[in-house]
Amino acid sequence: MSRAEQPSRRTLLAAAVAAAVTGSAGTAVAAGTATTAGTATAAGPATAAGAPARPIDNRAWTTYTDWRSGGSKGTRAVAGARPGLAIAAPLGTLDYTDPHTGETSRWEYATWTSPVHRLAFPATEVIPSWNARTPEGTWIQIELKGTYSDGTDTPWYVMGRWAAGDQDIRRTSVDDQGDGKSSVWTDTFAVDDPASGLRLESYRLRLTLYRRPGTRLTPTVWRLGAMGSDIPDRFTVPATTAGLAQELAVPRYSQETHVGQYPEYDNGGEAWCSPTSSQMIIEYWGGRLTDEQLSWVDPAYADPQVCHAARHTYDYQYAGCGNWPFNAAYAATFKDLQGVVTRLGSLTELEQLIAAGIPAITSQSFLKEELTGAGYGTSGHLMTVIGFTAEGDVIANDPASPSNEAVRRVYRRREWENIWLRTKRYNASGKVVSGTGGVCYLYFPARPTPRQRAALAAVGVR
Repeated sequence: MSRAEQPSRRTLLAAAVAAAVTGSAGTAVAAGTATTAGTATAAGPATAAGAPARPIDNRAWTTYTDWRSGGSKGTRAVAGARPGLAIAAPLGTLDYTDPHTGETSRWEYATWTSPVHRLAFPATEVIPSWNARTPEGTWIQIELKGTYSDGTDTPWYVMGRWAAGDQDIRRTSVDDQGDGKSSVWTDTFAVDDPASGLRLESYRLRLTLYRRPGTRLTPTVWRLGAMGSDIPDRFTVPATTAGLAQELAVPRYSQETHVGQYPEYDNGGEAWCSPTSSQMIIEYWGGRLTDEQLSWVDPAYADPQVCHAARHTYDYQYAGCGNWPFNAAYAATFKDLQGVVTRLGSLTELEQLIAAGIPAITSQSFLKEELTGAGYGTSGHLMTVIGFTAEGDVIANDPASPSNEAVRRVYRRREWENIWLRTKRYNASGKVVSGTGGVCYLYFPARPTPRQRAALAAVGVR
């Protein structure tokens, strides 16, 4: 997203949800059985009343046993070092007209529906994540259906139509989905009026796997899950005490050096904070692109992998590269990497990850004067947190920097903590708008070390 202090598309959508707080496609497959197995929760600092400040629930299906559960129609569980789900025998064919090209193509398909997951904390928002391989000639669709606290059900909401490449379909979110109680804002399910007390108590996810008719191709999905949360309204968050002095050696890339390059992907580098941050961490974990993969990029451009990341995270409906699950899914196209979208409750949790060698991409919005040393204000911006100083201040690779050499920044702990974790703020016009409430992307090995596994589990990710 742009670092300019102007409303981003995500901010405008989120503002509608915040205003509601202030003011007060498919046929279902059998649901399976309700379960909380595999659930991990993380709660933020306690409020004055002693209750968890921000309950968070993560559930992911990743194991061979997971993929054998739920409702399978034409899919099969794949065993091995990285278990997954693939097409076995297609249910039939259907025609899909790509809204961004106008082209209609026929596809074979198969479906898998998760068991019902009962949230540990009834949620106002749910954000899915998935990791998959989609060879040319294949793609996937992810849907969510939930049950409200009043006992009624949501419709099946499309949470993404995704392929790693863009030769078959244009990866896309789907606008204008709602039932009068909830809506889908690009990549986020949200209860329309949290002040009413309505919450989502449970959900199931449905995967539809597509391939060209008459072939034996198949997508393979390794991870499918979602993060549910019930975020309280707050302009400030409790302060934490510094507990770690450590810095990770994460590559540094500037989005600003790509301004004007490939404007068809959200106006070029000025808006590429998310894919630039993603590429930094992907390369930290050893992910590399081949010369063949980068051959489409103008050879005059430095750091062509950033251009590649922008193209391969671009959401054609959102018209930007900041779709959170699309970035996590892009990271997982690299060998032996996983990617998830979650929320953290404090800088203490972030310190736990850094201590285990896991950097994080964080989303925040702020006025210029709210973050000393940034030199800009933003309605939505992604940074890569790589460590903490001896004083506890945040070391961030900030892609909104004029050069790669200038990317490393140190930001004051208290300022940074608040702009990241708050859910409400005042914009430059003095209007109350929303904050991201601790959203972050975590990319980590498909087979984490015991220490990494423990750190992830401590923040609710398994």
